[in-house]
Amino acid sequence: MATSDGNMLKGAPFGDAATPLVRNASVYNPLHTFELPKGTEKNYAHQFADMYFLRLSLLKKAVKQKAHEAWDDFELGGEKASFVERVLDVRQGQLCWVVGTVYMEMALKPNVLDDISKEHWIVAPPPRETYVSTSGQDEMMLEDESGRLRVTGESLSSHYVTGCVLAALGTEQADGSFQVIATQYADLPRQPARWERDDAEQKTKPARQRAGKIAIVSGLEITGTDDDDLALDLLVEYLTGEATGPPSQTSSSQITRLIIAGDSLSHSSPILSREAYAAKKGKKHYGYDASSYNASPAARLDTLLSTLLPTLPITLLPGASDPANVALPQQPLHPALFPTARLYTSAPNSSTPSSPPTLHTATNPWSADIDGHRLLGTSGQPIADLLKYVDDDISPLDAMEMTLRWRCIAPTAPDTLACYPFQDDDPLLVRECPHVYFAGGQAAFGTRVIRGGEGQSVVLVCVPRFREGGQVVVVDLESGEVGVVEVGVLRPGE
Repeated sequence: MATSDGNMLKGAPFGDAATPLVRNASVYNPLHTFELPKGTEKNYAHQFADMYFLRLSLLKKAVKQKAHEAWDDFELGGEKASFVERVLDVRQGQLCWVVGTVYMEMALKPNVLDDISKEHWIVAPPPRETYVSTSGQDEMMLEDESGRLRVTGESLSSHYVTGCVLAALGTEQADGSFQVIATQYADLPRQPARWERDDAEQKTKPARQRAGKIAIVSGLEITGTDDDDLALDLLVEYLTGEATGPPSQTSSSQITRLIIAGDSLSHSSPILSREAYAAKKGKKHYGYDASSYNASPAARLDTLLSTLLPTLPITLLPGASDPANVALPQQPLHPALFPTARLYTSAPNSSTPSSPPTLHTATNPWSADIDGHRLLGTSGQPIADLLKYVDDDISPLDAMEMTLRWRCIAPTAPDTLACYPFQDDDPLLVRECPHVYFAGGQAAFGTRVIRGGEGQSVVLVCVPRFREGGQVVVVDLESGEVGVVEVGVLRPGE
């Protein structure tokens, strides 16, 4: 470009250089709520039924308060509703309300015989897509320490599941059932103010910048074959800002953390039949069968993580298909799976690292504060199991909203969802309302904002499986806006 005097050697030939994009660091403060005891302190000998009585005792006060506010002045036919302390103390014809834990008696629910059949190498029944029976034999009950009370009412069975705590208003019928006319539950708990927890841990308030964006991806389902490479490479290029043009690069530079919400590796091998086990048994060499383990998926995930970690912090949650314990809460994936990426984790036995690790192998469920906002998420198993209890008109977003308003993110555990037998406390209860609540492993993307009576506002996010649609969810923590980015190659005609 020539100057006014015609000198071609002065000035920039193509104008001023573009300002380099910089990815700001986020303030990451995990809660460690769902970490289990270590070693011998972990005890599976307790009774699982105690968990439901524990939840009832912890939530009963909040449910009673909601019921008192709604029904203290309620009258029907000149009779005022009264509170009955125990479910077995209701009397026929008396207008009253009780508080208890829901139990769904459903003919299609799995039972212990399925586990016994697997243990004895018999082919187990296929997993059921729903527990709802078309014969109308399903029953709903309300239970507490005194016993169970069968309850009836319109749409009760299609909106409640085993494990949620509620108050039911109605009268006992001649057949001993309790006819319900209204219900109440605890609803959203108190929501902490932004930076509340961080300010409580610091003596002085540092200068804080605008919150960035977080990217959430679920269901990578890496198989280790060449089929994974293109989609994963495009994902890396988008997150690192190497793909597309300046607008997309500017947007990706605002992402301050990536959350991988479960099912990162392909499905584990099923239990072998007796014949297949006997055939493989003769092929062992020195007690090790190399054909029974495929390291390619974990190696490909390790490559993916180590490529992203120098520029983007990652939180990694286990899922149903990942090599972690099956029962909730799933514990973090072992660092030995990632020989390269584990260099970005904190040192072993370091409970208070000098700086947050770039790679955080977290539990499922998981909770943390990012830039002062409370996030809560799962890899999707609680929502998938809950949807088996209800009719088809209940969406995953509806199920997520219900779990928050019931203050329990996995109410069906341990009845039909494997869970650690907690005795003194239940971390699956929601004691503080999050600002963002997500569930991975969903069939389609979805988002919704729900609000509570005390000013709570929660952004719900359904994270779709990346392997099926190549979609990445991006949440702007500052504005609460949620978008989805589709990573893939356009084919002719699309």
